[in-house]
Amino acid sequence: MRIAFIGDIIGRPGRTMIKIHLKKLKEEHKIDFVIANYENASHGFGLTPKNASELFGSGIDVMTGGNHSWDKKEIHGMFETFELLRPHNYPPEVSGTGCKVYEVAGEKLAVLNLMGHYAMPMVENPFRCATETIAALREEGITNIFIDMHAEATSEKRGLLMMFKSQVSAIVGTHTHVGTDDLQIDGSTGYLSDIGLTGCRDNVIGMDARTPIHRFMTGLPGRFEVPEKCKSILQMVIFDISQGKCENAFKIKRFDDGREFVTQAWVE
Repeated sequence: MRIAFIGDIIGRPGRTMIKIHLKKLKEEHKIDFVIANYENASHGFGLTPKNASELFGSGIDVMTGGNHSWDKKEIHGMFETFELLRPHNYPPEVSGTGCKVYEVAGEKLAVLNLMGHYAMPMVENPFRCATETIAALREEGITNIFIDMHAEATSEKRGLLMMFKSQVSAIVGTHTHVGTDDLQIDGSTGYLSDIGLTGCRDNVIGMDARTPIHRFMTGLPGRFEVPEKCKSILQMVIFDISQGKCENAFKIKRFDDGREFVTQAWVE
């Protein structure tokens, strides 16, 4: 199977890039299944039903969340009507789930959404949660496992790889909105510390630069806004997976001005 993952979709510019480019990319690269992170999709904070419908209609199959999953109150009812996940290590009393299994190209694929500890909301231990969940999936005979590790610290993401390489198919980090240059296949597991954002690329992590600069200069808070007009990018990583193993991986960066850059994974 060939699966694709798209990083934090930020506001209308990110959704527009998905709407314009995703179906073409699926055709060009013969992608079977698309996963994307939604937590910033509605004006930078959370997800609304309208924007969820737009993104699924543009070719996404399932979306993962993070610490901003709850920023729109409608989200609690949306887990029943859309293929949405939230970090699995939230307490079980929280609505939704962070792990689902799908049929893709004649095989089963589990998608697991986790959230780190450092500088994030209070949640259960993601490493213990992953240990239990992955063991249960493998006990069921499910070996194709994709993880979105939503975390501030690259060390937590890297630690997850060291724990579960050769046990899961791919691990990709989200949350920082800044892509890292470490796409690799290690022990049959595809890995990238952070995929980076899909949205505005000419500001500060997808947001208008004025508020963060004011905050850096004064220490005072301000409201972050997604620019109405900007230069945009879509960032996607693609994995070829078979019987639980990642056999090939590459990252695509497609710009709104027509440029495209492709980076191939290195193999350990």
